[in-house]
Amino acid sequence: MSQSVSSQYTWAGRFSEPTSDLVKRYTASVEFDRRMWRQDIRASLAHATMLARQGIIGGDDLAAIERGMAQVAMEIEAGTFAWSLDLEDVHLNIEKRLTALIGDAGKRLHTGRSRNDQVATDIRLYLRDAIDAIANLLGDFRDRLLDLAEREAATPLPGFTHLQVAQPITFGHHLLAYHEMACRDAERFADCRRRTNRLPLGAAALAGTSYPIDRHLVADLLGFDGVCENSLDAVSDRDFAIEFCAACALLMMHLSRLSEELVLWMSPRFGFIGIADRYCTGSSIMPQKKNPDVPELARGKSGRVYGDLVALLTLMKGQPLAYNKDNQEDKEPLFDAIDTVSDTLRIFVEMIPGITAQPANMRDALRQGFATATDLADYLTRKGLPFRDAHAAVGLAVRRAEELGVDLGQLSLADLRVFSPLIGDDVFSVLTIAGSLAARSHVGGTAPDQVLAAIARARRARSSHG
Repeated sequence: MSQSVSSQYTWAGRFSEPTSDLVKRYTASVEFDRRMWRQDIRASLAHATMLARQGIIGGDDLAAIERGMAQVAMEIEAGTFAWSLDLEDVHLNIEKRLTALIGDAGKRLHTGRSRNDQVATDIRLYLRDAIDAIANLLGDFRDRLLDLAEREAATPLPGFTHLQVAQPITFGHHLLAYHEMACRDAERFADCRRRTNRLPLGAAALAGTSYPIDRHLVADLLGFDGVCENSLDAVSDRDFAIEFCAACALLMMHLSRLSEELVLWMSPRFGFIGIADRYCTGSSIMPQKKNPDVPELARGKSGRVYGDLVALLTLMKGQPLAYNKDNQEDKEPLFDAIDTVSDTLRIFVEMIPGITAQPANMRDALRQGFATATDLADYLTRKGLPFRDAHAAVGLAVRRAEELGVDLGQLSLADLRVFSPLIGDDVFSVLTIAGSLAARSHVGGTAPDQVLAAIARARRARSSHG
């Protein structure tokens, strides 16, 4: 191989012919991993600082590397950096340009490291930044849920089981259920970040390096909590990425559940809410339509993120120790999960304040489903009737109300006493929606005062822990 051809490839001294164009396209990752350029430069500068402090490279080399990297960063920011497929990935592209700018000092940057531990470091740095951004978006999402829940803390809403009207709840209480899910999501991302925040750099290709490096110094410079303890595992581990995608899948499942309800509630058959026009679309043929496209699409995108998780699990299930080219396939699913979750959260943060309740329709639905039947059973139980007997008596009362086409509260006292002589005049305060809601005044209950108390606790926790 000629010197001119050989110099194009970091590894070309071993080979007698150049890589085919098809293989170059097939194996290159620069088209997607170049989004990690900031992290790559940051890790390289920390590595160079450590090399200089350990006396492995000179101070002049470090100064040149710092100067050159500043120029590289400026070129990438300006969009003038020439990304090359021949150089495979973000790391070689940056190193090649650095060397062109500063000469031999750029070649010394790679002392004591491999692309294997460099890429493992870059992806952890990138994911750490992404987790922090998602955590902030999740916080904003939780805040918007709390604001809407507070506004609708006393708005009666049918609580459904089996999509049948079950018991009265408040709209605010219903929204707080999704706030609880979002809190668990935030905890999972925080937990994932702790395991992500370990430094693999220093593992080199797989066995470490013979140079007197200081891995803990690099960890400190990059804000890692510690170092990966085993060099083989350090370059091959992708558990943190899988954990992240699992957390993303759970979050998207929660957003999909909320989306499903928003779609149903907006339907004229329910008519419980309105969504601001800017988050809806119309029909190309039916002029009356107002379609909830945002929650519909969020519901669909949950499957996309599930696919990202399965892709990573499948990638790693047969992976032997140390780096293998398969590991390159970790980035696109990971990046897709980051992008999808981030965009979905952003749009939900904007959309939720534009949701408006339709309380009259909610009350109408409550009157159609005998929502206070359980309250009547509890009333009879408090009067001394065993609950199972009370359950049977109320079932008969519901059947009678259904025959007459009225709600339980519209039956006369005489009609009600047919089913139990324990029923008195005080029963009618029990059979109101307001009475049903107020009766459930305990932690976690749907009474408006408890909803407001739960919101206050959530806000205190948010201000304390973020």
